Amino acid sequence: MALTYGNIEKKDKPFYIRLHSSCVTSETLRGSDCDCVQQLEGAIKIISEKKHGILFYLLQEGRGAGYVAKARDRMLVQASYDKISTFTAYDIMGLKKDHRHYENIPQICGMFGIDNAEFILLTNNPDKIQAMKDLKLQIIRTEPLEVESSPFNVAYLSSKLASGHLLRSASHSTLRGKLAPEPVPLFKPYVVSNAQRFIHCASYYLPMKPINDEILLTDQQFHDIFKYRPIDYYINMPNPCILRYQSLRNNRFLIKIDSNNLRKHEEHCQNDPVCELLTTPYWFKIHVYYDIITTREFVILTYGTADMSHYPIVRLQVESLFNRFPLRHVMHRDRLKQSVQLIIRYGVGIILLLADGGRGAGFGAYAVDRMLLERGEVSNCYIARKKNCVNHDANDYNGRIALLKNHCPQNKIQLIMNTPTSILRKKACIHALADERFEIKKWLFLQQEEI
Repeated sequence: MALTYGNIEKKDKPFYIRLHSSCVTSETLRGSDCDCVQQLEGAIKIISEKKHGILFYLLQEGRGAGYVAKARDRMLVQASYDKISTFTAYDIMGLKKDHRHYENIPQICGMFGIDNAEFILLTNNPDKIQAMKDLKLQIIRTEPLEVESSPFNVAYLSSKLASGHLLRSASHSTLRGKLAPEPVPLFKPYVVSNAQRFIHCASYYLPMKPINDEILLTDQQFHDIFKYRPIDYYINMPNPCILRYQSLRNNRFLIKIDSNNLRKHEEHCQNDPVCELLTTPYWFKIHVYYDIITTREFVILTYGTADMSHYPIVRLQVESLFNRFPLRHVMHRDRLKQSVQLIIRYGVGIILLLADGGRGAGFGAYAVDRMLLERGEVSNCYIARKKNCVNHDANDYNGRIALLKNHCPQNKIQLIMNTPTSILRKKACIHALADERFEIKKWLFLQQEEI
């Protein structure tokens, strides 16, 4: 995919370009254990400011090795307590450190008629610079895309630095990395007994960025942070670091912070335990499955432990590739945030990611729908789907619901839907749940409306 800005027919000045590889965990799932989404948004910002450039968005997850490889890499690294790097993990799996290829970049430039233009490459990676030169593109200079390290990506950035990436901030970082909340066991991929088309490939923890500065603490974390100064002290400060808090079920607390005031407080009192709230994520566990029929990865996120006394909140989360970009309207991203808020407040939940795009028909179907709508050839997406001979909802609900059984032993759930009328529209989903004998104990709606 190529996102252009400005008049690309003008070749009188160099184009700012970014070769960006997809990262579903940071760009869709709010993960904070890498720098991918910051680089994506940073590149878009620079290109828009220069008013002349192209972002090449490449579906090359896991440095071109795929998300299964990336997930097993994360599992290996976390199981070692961050003692091995992402590149060592790839070596253990018999992979090269980078499997990406860029042969289509000059081809796309040729389609635009700019293959002989001059380019400024936005990257920290010397391998990309060399790859563009090998492909005979005129790279006149490069500009870095650095982001601040965090306790969750400092080990990853340090490993990139050691492999040759130009990262000045990582070379001077004194941050200590934060480990997963629980030990991560290693396992060999195995066939799922109740759905043998699936191979369970990896499970690991994802530190997810908190939503709306609402920080979740266990009872022990709350005690450790406010052992010396009570929480009311920070609420009643002239520039309060904490705005409010509430207790949740299972001895947990939700703290609403003022992140700007807390960062200023950290500048003067960096050893104050309350500063830990700036780097306290929501820890979700990711489970990655490979489907031997469709040759696709299936992703499930779990939070807390589903047992006979807790009916997990379940969300089937649709993804759109365009929602990975900093658009004005990001409907699917907003719905994910709402669902995450419901799950972390309750304490137990499961998110099944519908990552195919185009309601299961792929990004191509979505792009053609949009093209027909913007041309005025159809009035809505339902008619566009009929014109394209594509089902309105082509998602594989049967496969995903079969996997859900592995994470919900009691088959009783609370189901999140967008609106009450979604129950009528998502008949295939409801039928798949019924076929697997799931009992929906409660419906949760992100928006209320009359059926």
